[in-house]
Amino acid sequence: MPQPLSGRSTSVWMDTAPHTTYRQLGESLAVDVCVVGGGILGLLCADRLKRAGRTVALLEAGRVAAGVTGYTTAKITVLHGLIYDEVRSRFGEEGARHYAGANGAGLALIADRVAEDGIDCDFRRRPALTYAEDPSELESLQKEVDAARAAGLDAELVRDVDLPWDVAGAVRLGDQAEFHPRRFLLAVADAIHGDGSHVLERTRVTGVDDGDRCRVRTDTGAEVTAGAVVLATHYPTLDRGLFFARLSAERSYAIGVRARGRTPHGMFLSTESPSHSVRATPYDGGDLLIVGGESHKTGTSEPVERYAALEAWARERFDVESVEYRWSAQDAMPADGIPYVGKISPVARRVWTASGFKKWGITNGAAAAIMLSDGILERENPWAGTFDSNRFKPLASAPKLVKEQLSVGAHFFGDRLASPDVRSLDELAAGEGGIVKVDGDKVAAFRDDDGVVHAVSPICTHLYCQVSFNAAERSWDCPCHGSRFAPDGTVIQGPAVSPLERKDL
Repeated sequence: MPQPLSGRSTSVWMDTAPHTTYRQLGESLAVDVCVVGGGILGLLCADRLKRAGRTVALLEAGRVAAGVTGYTTAKITVLHGLIYDEVRSRFGEEGARHYAGANGAGLALIADRVAEDGIDCDFRRRPALTYAEDPSELESLQKEVDAARAAGLDAELVRDVDLPWDVAGAVRLGDQAEFHPRRFLLAVADAIHGDGSHVLERTRVTGVDDGDRCRVRTDTGAEVTAGAVVLATHYPTLDRGLFFARLSAERSYAIGVRARGRTPHGMFLSTESPSHSVRATPYDGGDLLIVGGESHKTGTSEPVERYAALEAWARERFDVESVEYRWSAQDAMPADGIPYVGKISPVARRVWTASGFKKWGITNGAAAAIMLSDGILERENPWAGTFDSNRFKPLASAPKLVKEQLSVGAHFFGDRLASPDVRSLDELAAGEGGIVKVDGDKVAAFRDDDGVVHAVSPICTHLYCQVSFNAAERSWDCPCHGSRFAPDGTVIQGPAVSPLERKDL
């Protein structure tokens, strides 16, 4: 039997906000802009476009604010670990200033929307700190402070932090923020819907034709025509810009715990590998401590073990009373360190996208919403050139690109030659999945809690790597480019757009 895990298998954000009931696209529509994807990027982009007088149709394959944004740690900060020294080395001081400026604008956009509409989303100003426990890392912290200050941020190196264990030092940036992302975004979605604009759920986009009037095809059979299209799907589902070769997919984990005693006043991230994240959020008359970390490349580790390691880390550092929630999220990691924002390909006319938020999708997503809406509205944007989605430099990213493609090749060939996970279907217990050979062919099989076996092809429909079973989320995950599928083969997360082929047993 699979190892039992602590806590409910959902995020605190999903559990403490209403469910949405926007309709499915049933008839064809014509609007100024079609936005595909209902996370923070898509919703804030659509909101800005509507406020500028454009009609918008936002299409979400599932439910709005229920994808990656619904499973984040929800830090609204410009301090992204040890990022500024790295960005400066690759993009120069101007590039680092642009990164800080764009993310600062993203923070301000969220704060302004909260204040303007009085959105009840537990928005709180908090400092952000990147801390090191090992004194040998103090030099790296000082370099980060110097680079951040050169980028225009009031960062400082501190020794005392609000954590119940000793640290060698930390980079501190004040006046950052945290919030309840789903409550915030549901209010934004309500503001978009109506007056000629539409928020539509359970509508998966299957294709986009670029042109003077773009044509967006969906799985409902209805279409949307628009003057511009924004693909805000976290990982571009129409991969015309070879994003799969410039991005890698990583999964990270979080637990929400009740802890005895005072909770830390701030947002914390460690420099260790894998890193750990800590923040608190209002919950049930007190605070819920959110502990995150244990990241790994998608499809290459056992998530159950990662949850266990994360809980053990939390119990070592805090007086944990109970684990209330557990959840995970997937992030697209850019090869050269900053997101890709702009046209989907060098020859694209009216199709835009953004991806590669590197685990900082709240401010990077909001910043991308500003850049994309400015591009569509033909407004000048000071950061667009640095974030250009069609850049293929700096050359410093090349070693990472080569390493990633070698890893893809190793999985493409090695996983196909590997032995099945189990020898027969009879060995699968309820709740278990694995690659099994049936009549000489490999099959991805899962036995549900009622004992019914679901069998699908183990070959990802994106670029044909072999998937592996994720026991914690009960999904089939592709180690090559991060596509994820439900036990019945339905697409959970791209870049794949087609389901795994079902197999008759």
